[in-house]
Amino acid sequence: MTNENINIRKAALEDYDAICNIMNQVQELHVQWRPDIFKSTSDVMSREVFQDAVANELFYVAEMASKITGVMGLEFRLIESPLHITREVLFIDSMAVEEAFRGKGIGHAFFSKVKEIALQKNCDGIELQVNAKNKQAYEMYSKFGFTEKSINMELLDWKKM
Repeated sequence: MTNENINIRKAALEDYDAICNIMNQVQELHVQWRPDIFKSTSDVMSREVFQDAVANELFYVAEMASKITGVMGLEFRLIESPLHITREVLFIDSMAVEEAFRGKGIGHAFFSKVKEIALQKNCDGIELQVNAKNKQAYEMYSKFGFTEKSINMELLDWKKM
């Protein structure tokens, strides 16, 4: 799938409602997978948080035929400790695609944009986190070249032990 009909651009304030709609769809997937952790909410992001992210150029949208079809939130993380090599990492904090547009190359278009930004900002790495139940996203990330760095584990029934 070519990305020529997908436009990736910085988010603008007027994109708030469309972005929240897409992020709500993904939130509902998380609720289905883990209702013990996630809750249904129509307020996935306050307008103030969004305004700050837009001002800091940390949100991007995908458009197809002038319709917002995806959203990506970024974060720059400085990794610095006595045990680690100091690194500036571009972290993909969120990536969501409207349900009807999944599988059409939007994720790959976002990844191309991320690589461009990481090069411009002279980052040392690109990272993200994926829900263990989200097999479709995991496969897409793997196809793009992401590999596992660490695995988060949990003990669910520790109170019963």
